[in-house]
Amino acid sequence: MIGLEGILVGFLILLGLMMLGLHIATALFATAAAGAWFYFGDVMFRPFGTMMWGTLNNFLLVAIPLYVLMGEILVRGGVTERMYVALADWLNRMPGGLLHTNIAASTLFASISGSSVATAATIGTVAFPAFRKRGYSEKWVLGSVASGATLGILIPPSINMIIYGALTNTSIGALFLAGFLPGLLMAAMFMAVIVIASVLHPAIAGGGEKAAPMAERIARLKDLLPPLAIFIVVMGSIYAGWATPTEAAGVGVVAALMLVGASGRLSVHMLVQSMLTTVGVTAMTLLILVAAFYLNFIVGVLGVPAQVSAAMSGIDVHPWVMILLLVLLYIFLGCFLDSLAMMIATIPIVFPIVTHLGYDAIWFGIFLVIMCEIALITPPVGMNLYVVQGVRGRGTIAEVVSGTLPFLACMFAMVALMTVWPAFIGFLPGLLS
Repeated sequence: MIGLEGILVGFLILLGLMMLGLHIATALFATAAAGAWFYFGDVMFRPFGTMMWGTLNNFLLVAIPLYVLMGEILVRGGVTERMYVALADWLNRMPGGLLHTNIAASTLFASISGSSVATAATIGTVAFPAFRKRGYSEKWVLGSVASGATLGILIPPSINMIIYGALTNTSIGALFLAGFLPGLLMAAMFMAVIVIASVLHPAIAGGGEKAAPMAERIARLKDLLPPLAIFIVVMGSIYAGWATPTEAAGVGVVAALMLVGASGRLSVHMLVQSMLTTVGVTAMTLLILVAAFYLNFIVGVLGVPAQVSAAMSGIDVHPWVMILLLVLLYIFLGCFLDSLAMMIATIPIVFPIVTHLGYDAIWFGIFLVIMCEIALITPPVGMNLYVVQGVRGRGTIAEVVSGTLPFLACMFAMVALMTVWPAFIGFLPGLLS
């Protein structure tokens, strides 16, 4: 049995290895291996091969490459670009103009991509040319793209939710359903912030936008149908009971191929490029997952969850105080760790704490995803900041950071709402239970 001092030392070693720039999977495995060797010798190395096979031989994880492939096909097939133009036709007359299109497009694309980084790169690539020479505040343009893209891991389907469900044995379908309302509400909060800022400071939206003819706007509505159809096919097949989340991802890939093929954009070259990207993303994600499962195995053998639960039982504080401490912890970790690494590294220790406080696994999954969203736009490691700056190709990243600050306030407001009113997260899953 490891003491609390050993737990702290192990966590600091993991944090230090990641801050040194080691690959996430390497840092996770090295920490687990060091603990195994120190406490048990080489005996705990022997189950690794069997455990790795058991981890990867999981039908649920097949959903990861399928969702990535689905998003790649739709992006390379031009679906996203046409979707952005169609949304702009209807939203550009609101205070804030095309800034609202960034949020709406991110929300809609999030429902078919499952990745915040992919959403940031895709929407940024489509959006930035539209803002050139329009006089918009570049800070608000950058902030709306980087922050709106974080919805990629909150609105289902979400790769982060799939990994969380695999690590905690939580229903993926329930997690997807639980993320729907907070995702839409956060998108609405982002747009409300843009409206308020534009009313107070009209200059951030340039000289305003001219409305396209009604006939043209109505004609372009057809470009919203492909992403909506994909979302309905994927999520509808899950909640109608026709398919598991993994099977639904396969259905989504087939539907994406049919839609892109019907538009005449399907080609062998496009499929090859989509598959190469999918293989790269999937290999990176599963390598991290294998290392994380080994770390969780060693942590479990050392009795860390029991130690943490015992320590928590002796602390007499209100649950919201502990949640506040967890928020501060994740803000700190988010400054130094990738969001996926932060999630995987802390689940074995934090999950028992939250369940001891009376919060259920689904609530904590949404809480953790929102904290990952915050990490994605928190310097110096926030991935969305660098993706947006890379797509932008000029200026400094400080402008991207300052642009995200108003939207960060919305994320913290969401955490406060779900802490005060936990039933908000469980409302939709409860309807189908």
